[in-house]
Amino acid sequence: MEKYDIDDEFDPSYMRCAIELARRGTGAVNPNPLVGAVIVKDGRIIGEGYHVRYGELHAERAAFASLKDQADAEGAVMYVTLEPCCHFGKQPPCVDAIIEHKIRKVYCGSDDPNAMVAGKGFKRLRDAGIEVYTHCLKAECDAINGIFFKYIVNKQPYVTMKYAMTMDGRIATHTGASKWITGEASRAYVMELRNRHKGIMAGIGTVLADDPMLTCRIEKSTDRDTDNVRNPIRIVCDSKLRIPEDSQIVQTAGEIETIVATTAAGASDSAKCERLKDKGVSIIETEDVDGQVDLRQLMTILGGKGIDGILLEGGGELNYSMVSEGLVDEACVFIAPKIFGGEGKYSPVSGTGVDVPADAHMFGLDEVRRFDEDVMLRYKKV
Repeated sequence: MEKYDIDDEFDPSYMRCAIELARRGTGAVNPNPLVGAVIVKDGRIIGEGYHVRYGELHAERAAFASLKDQADAEGAVMYVTLEPCCHFGKQPPCVDAIIEHKIRKVYCGSDDPNAMVAGKGFKRLRDAGIEVYTHCLKAECDAINGIFFKYIVNKQPYVTMKYAMTMDGRIATHTGASKWITGEASRAYVMELRNRHKGIMAGIGTVLADDPMLTCRIEKSTDRDTDNVRNPIRIVCDSKLRIPEDSQIVQTAGEIETIVATTAAGASDSAKCERLKDKGVSIIETEDVDGQVDLRQLMTILGGKGIDGILLEGGGELNYSMVSEGLVDEACVFIAPKIFGGEGKYSPVSGTGVDVPADAHMFGLDEVRRFDEDVMLRYKKV
């Protein structure tokens, strides 16, 4: 059980409520963090809010806006998942609102690594005479903002590699057939992953083999804010610019932001580049690394475009290249209760591979989840 270096008034159920509120902003706040806040007085929640959409009210101000009577906040306690901001951006500083509403105590989960905040928010509150307790359910609060934490510090996207395989490690049959390996529940969760990440990346091999759309298909329901469902920016690594102009990705590039990353060899086909651009495709040219796109350079370029998170749905070659370059932060591995058998190339991570077990690329097991008969293993880079 997690221990809290705080007073007896702290109630973890209120912080968990704030965490669930924060999750509602998934898909709409990037590159800002997911944040939730609740205001508690006399043993009950009197106000709650979350960061709904980039540019709109931050969680703390949304919680104050939900109050029936603004005066009710005086002497109340606030639970917030991330350190309150203390600088002007799209919104004014949240610490000012907390002070103005005469909150007497703040319980906070995560530290904000943004250099413009980073402890300064806590100091402002304490200097105003407000009790502040930090690291309250820190692990749970940190877990919802892995994308933000990496991006705000490194200005590079957080990369989640996703693949589905059978019990015997196959991503397709010997004929190349791959629909479907996992069940509907697993595939529905993958749509949630697509919504969580601002970008989705695949290799040209996947595009040629499957002609995918790489869109986010989440059905409307009463228990979620479907206004926050979005299609990720589609990124195709295509060193020789082989992408078919009649592919679904190219044909829908005018509606869904699409990037093709290539090298000088691909970009030399200026006529095709122009035709792709006319259809809405953005072309990024990187250095050539052994005939392939320079993935490190690409991540820097994409980070500069505000793409804070990428769901990697590449084939085996691209997956291995990303792993070997140390660019994968997390892996979601879905295992279906099936055996395909056979020999061949249909491995989720291929490439050259390491020579000896000691050279393996290491990840730590972070979560195990079941989706009907499928199992998902979530790993984090160590």
